[in-house]
Amino acid sequence: MSDPQFKTEPIGKLGIIALRGCEEMAEKINYYLVRSRSEREIDHGEGYRKDSYIIDADFIRFGTGEGKCVIKESVRGYDMFVICDPFNYGVTFPMYGMTHHMSPDDHYANLKRALGAIEGKAKRITVMMPMLYEGRQHRRTRRESLDCADMLRDLCLNYNVANFVTFDAHDPRVQNAIPQCGFESVQPSYQFIKSLCKNVNDLRIDKDHLMIVSPDEGGMGRCIYLATVLGIELGAFYKMRDYSRVVNGSNPILRHEFLGDNIGGKDVIVIDDMISSGGSMIEVVEKLKQLGAKRIFIYSSFGLFCNGFQEFDRAYENKLFDKVFTTNLIYNSPELLSKPWYVNIDMSKYCAYIIDTLNHDESLSSLLDPRDRIYAKLNEYGYGVELSD
Repeated sequence: MSDPQFKTEPIGKLGIIALRGCEEMAEKINYYLVRSRSEREIDHGEGYRKDSYIIDADFIRFGTGEGKCVIKESVRGYDMFVICDPFNYGVTFPMYGMTHHMSPDDHYANLKRALGAIEGKAKRITVMMPMLYEGRQHRRTRRESLDCADMLRDLCLNYNVANFVTFDAHDPRVQNAIPQCGFESVQPSYQFIKSLCKNVNDLRIDKDHLMIVSPDEGGMGRCIYLATVLGIELGAFYKMRDYSRVVNGSNPILRHEFLGDNIGGKDVIVIDDMISSGGSMIEVVEKLKQLGAKRIFIYSSFGLFCNGFQEFDRAYENKLFDKVFTTNLIYNSPELLSKPWYVNIDMSKYCAYIIDTLNHDESLSSLLDPRDRIYAKLNEYGYGVELSD
């Protein structure tokens, strides 16, 4: 992907606040922004520092566990981007002499502290939250809270957030809660294809040798796009659930039924938005192997692995799958990064492009539909895929 070229000037001085746990990602984003803008010879006047766009901010904790955000430099007139990873359980804080891991609620509180510290001084505020806080609680089916909608409305109405940027939202329709605010749910399709080409040899991208499978009917949208772009077949699993019971907040899955063409002897790409416990994904790859799949590559935007890695280790040893791809948009533990079956997809450059484009108040269309870049990357690796209609 080439560096963007803009026809407009930035709408304001660019500033980035990284919440706790996002420092490494913010530094990578800053590196690409500084490099790109230096190459374009952006006017680095007051506020446009050549070395960094990261605003110095501290998130302080008192002994009781209470906290505050202190911004150590002026942000008046800035176009501010606040980066938040609510799922970084690797961040800790002290409380009454004990060490506590930060929960999504703690990260959300820090986000509101940062927005409160800006105090309306910024020209515009954009929240980049790669995985939406409470994104799985997006609709009401009984007497229950609507946490994701509450979060979006709170930040939009009470903290003057103008735009939200997230990735692969569990259900993008949650943006209906904030019709007056900008909301972008970005698909990392190009980055996945790039990583797949780099890490997997002898792929054959045609209907006879490769197939995309959705592990459930709810994830068909993201799979349809890639299957259409690549010109290959699409399959899906239908989850037979026991709707008479609720276990750990959801109806338990009885079995998976496959809907699709014959997959015997084909490589299969299984695509989902997240790997939570991973149990359902393991059941899917077991079923695919029973149906005759050759190699299985699992791709998910967010690798949570809430129950650890034991099931995936056993499945890999039993040759049920070949690789698991997830992004660095959320926290990846050192243990996960060391797994022989795991491939990490770096999204920092893409995030930098998004921030740069929004700062110039230009359209994101070319970034949101990466079809041409996918074809260019496939042709670069010698796959010779032709542009589809």
